[in-house]
Amino acid sequence: MERLEILKEEIHYIKNPKIKDSLCYMIEKLPDYFFSIAAASTGKYHPSYAQGEGGLLRHSKAAVRIGCELLSDPVIGDKYTSDEKDLMLMGLLIHDGLKLGQEKEKYTRFDHPILMADFIEQEKENLSLTDEERKLVCDVIKTHMGPWTTDYNGNEVLEKPKTKYQNFVHMCDYLASRKCILVPFDKENNITA
Repeated sequence: MERLEILKEEIHYIKNPKIKDSLCYMIEKLPDYFFSIAAASTGKYHPSYAQGEGGLLRHSKAAVRIGCELLSDPVIGDKYTSDEKDLMLMGLLIHDGLKLGQEKEKYTRFDHPILMADFIEQEKENLSLTDEERKLVCDVIKTHMGPWTTDYNGNEVLEKPKTKYQNFVHMCDYLASRKCILVPFDKENNITA
């Protein structure tokens, strides 16, 4: 499986070569299951395209595409620099990269946003990002769950979005999980529209 080929369209959206290189590095480090599992085990919170084999991959692609569409609207996109857009899209593509943990577990890890942000921090020496850029990516990933911050036992585990970057990434992830928004995919998991 050629990971970068599978995600070539999404990688292509990134303009800054050093951000693109860092994204490619992180994609190569993701666990294999990212490319094969459904976005959610029950299908309760995601549309049909995010279910079944490759559903998490399709959900991530949809979140990036939604982000690109929104950022192409000057009313929204002009609030961000080109690099900020790239960093948010990077965060969107890998936000669920450790959904089942570093080693594949049976169920979604509620703390998966923290796990992914920590994983990026662990790999910082291998990335071309400045400390500020890496912090932005980690911050948008850590808060992508929006208002759903408590685990199954009612413990406050995650942070809520506060910045415009965090809110944007949460919004794109949220829209990609809505059953009323269907993104068309072909057999190779590429968006067709």
